[in-house]
Amino acid sequence: MSVKVDPNVMKDLEAFGLKDAKKCYHCGNCTAICPLSTPENQFPRKFVRYIQLGQKDKILQSPEPWLCYYCGDCSLKCPRGADPGETMMVTRRYLTSLYDWTGFARKFYTSERFEIMAISIVALLVGIGLLVFNTGKPDWQHASLNSLWPKENIELADLGMAAVLSFLLLSNVFRCFRFVMGDLAYKVPFKYYMDQAKELILHTVTQKRFNECTDRKQWLVHLLIMTGYSSVFLLVVVFLRWFQRDQEIYSIWHPVRLVGYYATFAIMYGTTYAIIGRLRKSKPPYKNSHPTDWMFLILLQLTTMTGIFIHFTRLLDWPFATYFLYVIHMMVAIPMLVLEVPFAKWAHLAYRPVVLYLLKVKAQYQQEQPAEASVAVAA
Repeated sequence: MSVKVDPNVMKDLEAFGLKDAKKCYHCGNCTAICPLSTPENQFPRKFVRYIQLGQKDKILQSPEPWLCYYCGDCSLKCPRGADPGETMMVTRRYLTSLYDWTGFARKFYTSERFEIMAISIVALLVGIGLLVFNTGKPDWQHASLNSLWPKENIELADLGMAAVLSFLLLSNVFRCFRFVMGDLAYKVPFKYYMDQAKELILHTVTQKRFNECTDRKQWLVHLLIMTGYSSVFLLVVVFLRWFQRDQEIYSIWHPVRLVGYYATFAIMYGTTYAIIGRLRKSKPPYKNSHPTDWMFLILLQLTTMTGIFIHFTRLLDWPFATYFLYVIHMMVAIPMLVLEVPFAKWAHLAYRPVVLYLLKVKAQYQQEQPAEASVAVAA
């Protein structure tokens, strides 16, 4: 069987942040120490070998990068300083760009200038849109967001944006599905996908395999950021009409406020921990910071902080400050949604549980095939 070799794979990955993969001489320490590596899916050593040999097809079809949560044990124990954990992280960026049919993810990951320009342009358009599309009748006596931007209008805009982003993300997830499943993509009966559906939900909500790593603090931080932002997303997109209220302030124990307070705490704690860790380079996952890592954390924290300020100006009933901060808040939050969800960091939260789910589907199908064949022969 012929094997395709792409001599440009290593160079291509360097554009995504690859640095030390050439140092690896395949002693196997990284695979031996990884708590998540299995005989069926061994990593990182095998995957580093694919990179060195330029086997792009195998890289594209491999689930291993998504099985790694980058606890950093492999990088700490590598006798050559090849940093296999960072290599897996770089490959996740690379795969995200290959799954993306628009080509935008590649530009986002390989050009810091393009990333800054894209975010700035979207932010500017959002700001102009809010200044142009409003009722023109602000309430200067009380802080009333609905007097300028009625929640019904914002809700329609949110749902429209959510539909577009969902299409982009899900179409990329479908490409991920086709690459990972390979020839089995359309051979596996639908019942197997249904049987394992709980695995998809479980891994999406809990990221439970991360908890099997030795550095459980990383799992907690990751989970807080993910659940915190997901909670905010639901509040401002799905439940906006109950969230964006003016004169009627919910009691402190109201579910909407409690979810908002949890989301605020979770995001601020998680992002602050990650930012301090990256500044200090305190552990392997924070040793090498890609520009998209910084942009993700900064935008997420700014979104949360401006949201906190708006909450207080509404409670204090300061109209001008509330309206001004709302525009700034949207100019930060929407670019993060538009760019991060389908093309960058947030897309990882979709690909990882999907790949874990597909592996379960594959395993069940392959396990039951011999039994089904035997029944057919007996009949």
